[in-house]
Amino acid sequence: MGKQLWRVVVAGGAAVVFTAVAAVPAGAAEGGVSFTRVQVNGGKPIVIGVSGEVAVPASFRMATTHAWKWPAVFLYRGGVDDRLWHAVETSDCIDVSSGVCDINETMYFDPSVWDMRNSEAGAWKVGAEVHFEGGGGDTDDEGLTVYVKRNSRLTVNASPEPVSKDRTITVTGKVTRANWETRKYASYGGRLVSLQFKPAGTTSYTTVKKVYANGSGDLRTTVKASKTGTWRWVYYGNTTTGQSASPGDNVVVK
Repeated sequence: MGKQLWRVVVAGGAAVVFTAVAAVPAGAAEGGVSFTRVQVNGGKPIVIGVSGEVAVPASFRMATTHAWKWPAVFLYRGGVDDRLWHAVETSDCIDVSSGVCDINETMYFDPSVWDMRNSEAGAWKVGAEVHFEGGGGDTDDEGLTVYVKRNSRLTVNASPEPVSKDRTITVTGKVTRANWETRKYASYGGRLVSLQFKPAGTTSYTTVKKVYANGSGDLRTTVKASKTGTWRWVYYGNTTTGQSASPGDNVVVK
């Protein structure tokens, strides 16, 4: 089974496998079908780790007079054959009016099942398609972009603890990122990471300083501890990597 040419679809409770029906045209209704109200993950990036299934909600409205089966939205890059491999589950037609259906969809991503490549992180276009009873179908470009990102992780340690007021503490940590090919987290060096502090009795963190991780992803800085509270690292991500925050490390100031 070719990774980019085939997709698994579960429609109305029945699993089927099919190939692309056409190249993706720019626009809608070229094949007698109109796709509107297309949404994928609420417009947010799809962030995927190294194991565990990620379920991504999608939805769209389809209008056609054709007898149809297996409608779905999908992610692609250069052309319809360059798709992001994943499983799909779609609802039955939710009737809006004659020939018009709303469809709810879930995309399932799991690097421990599908052979995802690190190069697949980044921007993907959104297409929509449907197959017709008796053969043929329609595939349209929806003019949307979705970012698929590798998950990142951060650790933190602040010491010494407890500490005397206005003495210096050292805050360390490490940035790692999901490697979909090895299915492990690996060092993510050179990242600019924010050190944040939340005073005891409050609910909000404030950025104290920004620090670059070294080539091994290690973080280290010193700050003055003036009050009891919690320290953490936050990485805000990029086009291929999701943002993350470390757990908090509480330091008591005497």
